Amino acid sequence: MKKTKEQKRSSDAAKRKTEFRLLAPRAQSVFLCGDFNRWNPSSHPLKKDNKGVWKISLNLDPGQYQYRFLVDGEWQNDPNCDSYSDNPFGTSNCLKFVG
Repeated sequence: MKKTKEQKRSSDAAKRKTEFRLLAPRAQSVFLCGDFNRWNPSSHPLKKDNKGVWKISLNLDPGQYQYRFLVDGEWQNDPNCDSYSDNPFGTSNCLKFVG
């Protein structure tokens, strides 16, 4: 069943603009992967500013999300994150809380 325009507007209104950023001036590519995009390694490329900070903003529903960065093909956690969750690969995922 398709949503009406009014239903879509109302569900979009609940979403919060959420920024992800990573300082990686030497990186050639940075992607954001998480449960919000089914850990797709290519769906959310970040853009680098002139100071070497990679950024992306997503509209996310309130809740908790697990994520990591894929930097030049290597998984990396967000150094500014202070909450983590163990993953099945023996490492941890970052947690982002959207209010």
